[in-house]
Parts: sequence; C-alpha cells; structure tokens
Amino acid sequence: MLQGIKVKPLKIFADERGFFTEIFKSKMKEIFSDQIVQANLSITYPGIIRAWHRHERGQIDYFVVVKGAAKICAYKEESKELNEVISTGKEIQIVRVPGLYWHGFKALGNEPSIIIYFVNKLYDPKDPDEVRRDWKDPEIVPKKINDKKDDPRCNKPWDWVASPNK
Repeated sequence: MLQGIKVKPLKIFADERGFFTEIFKSKMKEIFSDQIVQANLSITYPGIIRAWHRHERGQIDYFVVVKGAAKICAYKEESKELNEVISTGKEIQIVRVPGLYWHGFKALGNEPSIIIYFVNKLYDPKDPDEVRRDWKDPEIVPKKINDKKDDPRCNKPWDWVASPNK
C-alpha cells in the first residue's frame, strides 16, 4: 500500500435483531492517527464516479462503506502508483486515505453506496482544501496497481468503467 493508506476490518456483532459495529473510537490509534473533526454521509447512485480530488493542506479521509459497495482508489502522481480497495457494507472496514494522493470512488453494484467518512480538517466552503481533476483524466496512468506491475491495467489511462473481468 502507498504510505499512509490503511485498511482496518471492523468487528461485527450480529444477533437476531441485526448487527452492530463500532466505526470510530478514539482508542483506534492504529487507524485513526489524527484528530477527527467532522463526519459526513455520502449516498451515491450505482455506477457514479466521484473522482479525482486531493487535499493539499493535510486533510485525511477515513471511508466506511455501510451499505452497497464501492471501489476506492488513491493515486500517487510522483511514482505513478495506484491503490484500489473494494469495500462493502457486508464486510465493513475503514479505509484511510491521506489527502495528498489523488483519490475518489465508484459506487459498484445495483444499489446506492452509503458511505460515512470522517476527516481531520473542517470543511471551509470559502476556502476549500480541495483540488479537482476530471474522473477520466488521461494523465492518470498507473505503473503499479496494488504494488503489482503486471496488472493488465498498468501503463494505460485509468479506466473507472473497465470491466472487472481480466
């Protein structure tokens, strides 16, 4: 994984009523190494892509898919490395993405993706810490995907809508 990207599976406590999981505790220092100051909810319709953007003033995002599924990607422009994490509401996990990487996600499947995400910097609409690129920017060409150089998607512009079948 790119430096600072972390994935932490969460323990689910299930019974006949449903299930419960803790998605944030200040004691979770292995994943939440920063002070959390804001929580957000995103509902994204199937097939929608919310990418690319980055935060140049140190914002870190912590994504938790609670329903549906999403492909979360982070791209390091300098080394042309990309990390791709599939996250679902069935196997809940936290995905930590340092904002210095270009990042975004695509809602997968046939139902909306419901994502809760935490950040370590307050959003300021008058001076947002966000730089954007088009989701189909041809300049995003990974040489490595999840630390593999032999992935057939390497050395080509990143294609969010490519078939997952290799």
